[in-house]
Amino acid sequence: MLNKIMKLGGKKFSKSDQDNTSGVNTVVRSSRPTTAVAPPSSTGESQSAAPSPSQTPNHPMFTAPPSLEVLPLLKDVSSSDRPLLFMKKAHMCSCQCDFSDSLIMPREKEIKRQTLLELVDFLHSSSGKVNETMQSELIRMVSANMFRCLPPAHYENTGAPPEGNDPEEEEPYLEPWWPHLQLVYELLLRYVVSSEIEPKTAKKFINHTFVSRLLDLFDSEDPREREYLKTVLHRIYGKFIFHRPFIRCSIYNIFYKYLYETERCVGIGELLEILGSVINGFTVPMREEHVLYLVKAILPLHKSKGISIFHQQLSYCVVQFVEKDYKLADTVIRGLLKYWPLTNCNKEVLFLGELEEVLDVTEPSEFQHCVVPLFRQIGKCLNSANFQVAERALFLWNNEHIVGLIAENKDVIFPIIFEALERNMKGHWNQAVHGLSENVRRMFMEMDNELFEECEKRHLENEAKACELLEQREMTWKRLEEAASLAAN
Repeated sequence: MLNKIMKLGGKKFSKSDQDNTSGVNTVVRSSRPTTAVAPPSSTGESQSAAPSPSQTPNHPMFTAPPSLEVLPLLKDVSSSDRPLLFMKKAHMCSCQCDFSDSLIMPREKEIKRQTLLELVDFLHSSSGKVNETMQSELIRMVSANMFRCLPPAHYENTGAPPEGNDPEEEEPYLEPWWPHLQLVYELLLRYVVSSEIEPKTAKKFINHTFVSRLLDLFDSEDPREREYLKTVLHRIYGKFIFHRPFIRCSIYNIFYKYLYETERCVGIGELLEILGSVINGFTVPMREEHVLYLVKAILPLHKSKGISIFHQQLSYCVVQFVEKDYKLADTVIRGLLKYWPLTNCNKEVLFLGELEEVLDVTEPSEFQHCVVPLFRQIGKCLNSANFQVAERALFLWNNEHIVGLIAENKDVIFPIIFEALERNMKGHWNQAVHGLSENVRRMFMEMDNELFEECEKRHLENEAKACELLEQREMTWKRLEEAASLAAN
């Protein structure tokens, strides 16, 4: 039976079929050897046991360069012949086709696509188990297709600085061979989530080296690929418990590299999405290493010039830390104040939005620790010449929880904010800011009228002193001018 299968599978294309390829070779060799053994784990994980001679990758079937040819369907062969046919199909799919022109190798591309679809269906169904040798060949094929040199970014081709480009306005780069690559990702995803695959066996192939190379692909410009990578890595994190510390550490290392070396990683947002789910699973009290990474890797991302791309995911991670451990509120708020933008109004609006989310889950006991520096910064935002910043800062008083925190600390907050509100009402150019400032001022008056009058009295005294100092300064300059004119005469 197996001989018949091999004869059917060995059918070559006719000369007319070869002529349709315009003289191009039917196979494009992969840049990596397709028969290379999966790299060992950095933790010294053992590799798979030696398979039988008839199924080993050193079999003549696997030592020859793979070629795209029509093979029988897996469902049409007996269960005993299925493993060898599965490996032959996986080995064949290690070939990479030329997608630079749609007219090149059309039939070969379709053969590979159909084969990949069949492998995906095979893993998804319960038609047969995937033994260790089949897994080895499968991961080898996945590696040959996925792990590649990524094309340079747009700014690297044009010479423009990365911060000068707005990714939201640019057309994303799309991989031309995504029809095949998507199926490879789907195949890997099915392999990882399969209940038939035991983690103890799969970790021989999904090892630290494999995960590291997977993380390197988050630099891909294609958003479809990054979405698949996010899903696959999250599933690996969930299934392979022994990989979790390594994955977390590797993600933080990517953040370090982004902050202090390259300032380029288009996949930061997707990595933060994974991390948000990871943080949600942390136990309380929070381990020291998690707090350290919050301070050293996550909060410093706020100083990035491209924060607008991933701020939503970053904000979610920060809020998750505070929700898990309320004692981290002071650390987070002081971290935001440390990286608060001085000249970028758009970033200030983002920071104010994130600050509101953090304050919304902050306990009163922690709020007291940072109330003075926090409201000094909010006071500066209230007087910002940019109406969006001033307006967003005033919107904080629309949050009931924040108003409650302010009421409990009104003796400290009123004197800090009062002067900023008075300046807005007297001199801010935007009418909306003027109206919102008046509403907040009225809220203070209703909250504690005696304290309000005291702050108002103190403000009038400060203004009177300022006017007196201004008059003295003007008189001093006048006397100097008179003395200079007399000396000239």
